[in-house]
Amino acid sequence: MNNSMIDYVAIGQRLRAYRIAASLKAEDVAEKLKISRAAVYRLEKGELIKVEILDRLASLLETSLTSLLGVDTEYYSSGEGFFERMRQLEQQASHIYSHFDPFSFLLTSDDYLDHLANMLAEANLPQDNNKIRATLAILKERKQNYLQYFPDVINLIGLQHIERFLDLGLVGKLNISTEQRKQRCKLARQEISHLINLFEEHEEQLQIGVSQASIPSLTFQIFYQKQQPLALAMSPFRLGELPNVTTGIASITASKEAIKRHQHLFDHLWQNSAKGKQAIDLLKKTLMRYQ
Repeated sequence: MNNSMIDYVAIGQRLRAYRIAASLKAEDVAEKLKISRAAVYRLEKGELIKVEILDRLASLLETSLTSLLGVDTEYYSSGEGFFERMRQLEQQASHIYSHFDPFSFLLTSDDYLDHLANMLAEANLPQDNNKIRATLAILKERKQNYLQYFPDVINLIGLQHIERFLDLGLVGKLNISTEQRKQRCKLARQEISHLINLFEEHEEQLQIGVSQASIPSLTFQIFYQKQQPLALAMSPFRLGELPNVTTGIASITASKEAIKRHQHLFDHLWQNSAKGKQAIDLLKKTLMRYQ
């Protein structure tokens, strides 16, 4: 590979995401590789790239050298590493095509992270507490970055996903009291109201399409920098009702074929969706049914 064609900064970003996914601190990596912590930080900034070190890092982080180099698909088996990469890509993107269930976390209210923490605690997975805390911290930083850089987001939302969100409420498990369910459903209605207001206030930057047809359960985002495709991210993780940030395999690829096929899928679903004011009116009517 020609050194002039290598994106060292992107390699460093992947290293950081994989390290976080492996629940390792910089000093842990430094100790295992017998290098300084400062060297680890330089690696993650793209300032110190040596193939022999990358090869050892790939083995330590349980990935491949080609994935670190961006030649192959990146795989993440828990939320913290995947959402760190999402944060990095969103910071670089000029516009994003987004299909997340029930809708993009970037569009949630300021209170939603606290609601998500409660839902994850309610799911009662004590063995995953450290991973959950790390994921919540990254999600907080991700939202702050989005509000700073504010890339254009083209949002494809499934009406069935919204209805399920409103019907179940912000719950981490189903066996809760009737009174708790009422309160959680109220919180879900508040989130959809916030979503509607957001689209009305930022209609130039936030495009919305609401599909009444069945849409894929596997969610994805396509990142572009102007007209240049950056990456496709596919995720099994859920940040809505009955959330999951610890179980599944997410992937990120720069494959032109994969991006092209998912863009065609997105465009097809978008074409047959309610858009703009029609989409907002559809969300309002749906919300009214759950008042």
